[in-house]
Amino acid sequence: MDLNSLQSYNQTNPESPKEDTSSRWREIHGSSDWNNLLDPLHPWLRREIIKYGEFAQATYDAFDFDSLSEYCGSCMYNRRKIFDKLRLTKNGYIVNKYIYAMSHIDVPRWLEWTHLTDTWSKDSNWMGFVGFSNDDESHRIGRRDIVVAWRGTISACEWYKDLELDLIPIEDGDVKVEHGFHDIYTSKRESTSYNKSSASEQVMKQVTRLVSLYKTRGDQEVSLTITGHSLGGALALLNAYEAAKAIPDLPICVISFGGPKVGNNAFKEKLREMGVKTLRVVVKQDKVPLMPGIPGWQYTHVGTELKLDVQVSPYLKKGFDLIGFHSLETYLHLVDGFRSSTSEFRSDSRRDLALVNKYCGMLVDELKIPKCWSQSLNKGLVLNSYGKWVRPRRDPEDIPSTELRYLLRNDT
Repeated sequence: MDLNSLQSYNQTNPESPKEDTSSRWREIHGSSDWNNLLDPLHPWLRREIIKYGEFAQATYDAFDFDSLSEYCGSCMYNRRKIFDKLRLTKNGYIVNKYIYAMSHIDVPRWLEWTHLTDTWSKDSNWMGFVGFSNDDESHRIGRRDIVVAWRGTISACEWYKDLELDLIPIEDGDVKVEHGFHDIYTSKRESTSYNKSSASEQVMKQVTRLVSLYKTRGDQEVSLTITGHSLGGALALLNAYEAAKAIPDLPICVISFGGPKVGNNAFKEKLREMGVKTLRVVVKQDKVPLMPGIPGWQYTHVGTELKLDVQVSPYLKKGFDLIGFHSLETYLHLVDGFRSSTSEFRSDSRRDLALVNKYCGMLVDELKIPKCWSQSLNKGLVLNSYGKWVRPRRDPEDIPSTELRYLLRNDT
């Protein structure tokens, strides 16, 4: 099948039907470290990896990157409609809580978004969300799944400037993690609006509440799945470590994409002892998972690795593209096409090819998909009733202050 035929197949074929995976949910959630499920990749696991990857991708797609926007650094949509706007309702999850992290601390420069003086927050950025599976999805997957998705960096090249090598202890003993990641996860300041509590405190309060709620009901088992790309993968591991300590016997799984090394060998062993299962999805050509490199000899990766190769896909360019190699959409494309380490790319893959070029230019030119095509019409300007081009007002329910009121309440 040539490229044009493959593209036509991809554009016209609907997604494959969802299987009932309830009989093997613990295995798919990593109870046996995905033994005999990765190579070849079991189709049930493939679907789950892509599902969680789409949650991580949502933290980019809904993020306001516009440095001229008064809401730069926030989520463009409120939690009740984010999945509807991003066409993710098909996955059967409900977003229940947004997470915010401090931006004033010594963190990667990409967190320092706007030069405007009148912004929604000078101290915080939207960092992800907590959600849970709805009744139908819970029935399909065999448990009530609580999900946490963490947002990552904009581009791979920023890691070279911003990753710090210092390890700091996070408990008595030898367990240590990279201090920049830890600062993002734990920093707070009473004078702020969104980070009177840290990202750590925000996420753990909600996860603990949801676990208690669903365990009390007693009608189904409960799991926690944490996902993230790049920096988000690092935060996912810190989150998993804290959750495992706080909620013993809760099945916890991390599915990360293109994440760097986070801590030392003692951190890795402690996660293993606490039963945290980690699946690291890595693209062979991506440099971020190698960080810290030789200077970071004290660091080690955690968990089981699924390694993908750009060279296998007939749709992707074979040249050097640092940003494209690290793009989460590239990862999801390769997961969708992966059969085994010795097989060709899956010709019946069904994920939309155009998504690969959403923020980069990895697709071969023959497919005629524009590079970096995801952008707002007229760069966000609209024509008002006076015939003037202006920035549109956000719907009142999508203004961050609405979410702040929710943050300050103790409701569901």
